[in-house]
Amino acid sequence: MDKIELDHVSQVIGYHPSYLEHFLKTQKFILYADGPLTYNYRNYLAIMAASRHQCTYLIELYEQEFLEQGGDRKWLEGLEYLPAKLRAICTINKILAHRPWLLTTDHIEALTKGRFCWTLAEVVHAIVILAHFHSLSSFVFSCGLTQELNNSTSQSRRQSGVATSSPGSRSPTEEVKSVDDLMARMRDLSNKNIICSEAELSTRFKTVEMQAAELASSSLQTPVEMPPKVCQYVEDPNFTYVDFAKRGADMPTTFRVQDYSWDDHGYSLVNRLYNDVGYLLDAKFRAAYNLTYFTLAGRSNVDTSKFRRAIWNYIQCIYGIRHDDYDYGEVNQLLEKSLKMFIKTACCFPERITKKDYDSILRELQHSEKVHVNLMILEARNQAELLYALREIMRYMT
Repeated sequence: MDKIELDHVSQVIGYHPSYLEHFLKTQKFILYADGPLTYNYRNYLAIMAASRHQCTYLIELYEQEFLEQGGDRKWLEGLEYLPAKLRAICTINKILAHRPWLLTTDHIEALTKGRFCWTLAEVVHAIVILAHFHSLSSFVFSCGLTQELNNSTSQSRRQSGVATSSPGSRSPTEEVKSVDDLMARMRDLSNKNIICSEAELSTRFKTVEMQAAELASSSLQTPVEMPPKVCQYVEDPNFTYVDFAKRGADMPTTFRVQDYSWDDHGYSLVNRLYNDVGYLLDAKFRAAYNLTYFTLAGRSNVDTSKFRRAIWNYIQCIYGIRHDDYDYGEVNQLLEKSLKMFIKTACCFPERITKKDYDSILRELQHSEKVHVNLMILEARNQAELLYALREIMRYMT
């Protein structure tokens, strides 16, 4: 367990010690504390989850952990060597990783009432692990860590844990202007008290949702070849993210948080079915969402709450989740198109993010601030997956 605390990714998260404490406590709990699943299942689920995004760093880390926990080495040769019960979770793994809105009560029933004999508590434990490592894969790539780990060229960069930044195309004057403009927009939004009608709020959400679907770049159109050591863990590798806004007429409607929220529904359900894990998840979500030092790019006494909320809600919008009380017009006022593109790639296609992408985004911000943005990507995505899964579990139970 000491090794988990000291691994490279945890060192990067350590830029934010208050959040790191919650992250490590939750990760250690779901992997090592009392719970429905055996230790070999837990570590193998981590491998399966990381494999959906080709995150070789996490795969190798948990292959080693799997063996140290007494796991069957044969399982590491591929899914076909798994017990039928564990292999049965593959469908839920791929849906949660890429299109969580497709999850239905039928998927839950197939595990709990079929011949594989999953208990509902085991299903919840597995889903918590899968969502954790899907979103952690996003963090590893969005910080440029995969290339950093594969191509370390200096001791100082290995110690810092974050990819070093290359010189930007913006001049110092342009960078200052960009940050000052953002701060001015945040202040303006905070000072305005405009009440929008429900219809207008809905229209603004749909506008941002469609704009997210229309974001395109060569990085999202060019397939990434799957490394050989990942293939054996991936079922249906061609199953990837598709834009929620383009899901088709017969597909699920927008997930409205007023109908099923983490605070009012998901938290209590996951807590009841799995060993108080809800307390840990809730604290971790809040730590990432509320994290602030009241600074931005070297400036002090800055209220970044509007910027943070715009990022969080935009991430969940990508997954078809709408916060009914939020004015999504703020997203377009506070998030530049390049940042939206980075967020979408980090959430949906993290394996396509390169160190260059990390270096080029939000150049004005300090490394620790960029890591903070990536922590919000991690947690908002994690929560989105859990909301879809827990809603279906609740429907199944009722």
